Amino acid sequence: MNNLQINTTQNVNLSYTIVSIGERILAFFVDVFILYLYSVLVELAGDAIGYVYEDRWTQRGLIAFLFLPAMTYSLLMHSLFNGRTVGKMLMKMRVVRLDGSPVHWSSYLVRWMLRLVDIWVFIGAVGLLGILFSERRQRVGDAAAGTVVISTKIKTKVSHTILEEITEDYRPTFTNVTLLTDKDVRLIKEIYQIAIKSNDFKTLKALRKKVEGILKNNSELYDKQYISTVLKDYNFYTQ
Repeated sequence: MNNLQINTTQNVNLSYTIVSIGERILAFFVDVFILYLYSVLVELAGDAIGYVYEDRWTQRGLIAFLFLPAMTYSLLMHSLFNGRTVGKMLMKMRVVRLDGSPVHWSSYLVRWMLRLVDIWVFIGAVGLLGILFSERRQRVGDAAAGTVVISTKIKTKVSHTILEEITEDYRPTFTNVTLLTDKDVRLIKEIYQIAIKSNDFKTLKALRKKVEGILKNNSELYDKQYISTVLKDYNFYTQ
């Protein structure tokens, strides 16, 4: 699955997963089904209008007016719901700009106008080919608007929580780790991971002293081993 790296104006690197063509097709058919249901309602409304107005032109004008939301469905939904339609909401995806800046309504307008080429005139062939052969899975409308469709599914890993992977035969070292709270452990783990990633041994040592002060223990373990053991012991006693 393709990934999109965005460096924002605040120099923050963001990583997104670009949705597959299959997911986009499913989201599209969900939207088509909604439009189908709406057209059925409009048809019923048209029958009711026929009983009220005998003039054919008045009937056609009112029915055409009722069809306007369906014709602009994609544009309205993307503009009102931050780059999402009902299909995209269900499939957990949204439209974003390639540079990470907010998507302007004009970008949604470009995408909507080019649906004519991507989807309707050539029965989806142009859009499918564009997504298949584009590095970022963009249809013509996306390429013209500078947008891409990304996944908003949250993938939670053990490393993102206070949990630690421990074996069934694990034996704890510190029995008083329950003096810590979940909030304490979450903060300890965040600082620990940042310090390890950046090789910040000074912060690691300061963290170790702080934890030792709370637990009132004195261990011969190295700083990294000590914090790692505390995290695992906490999980052992609280899981």
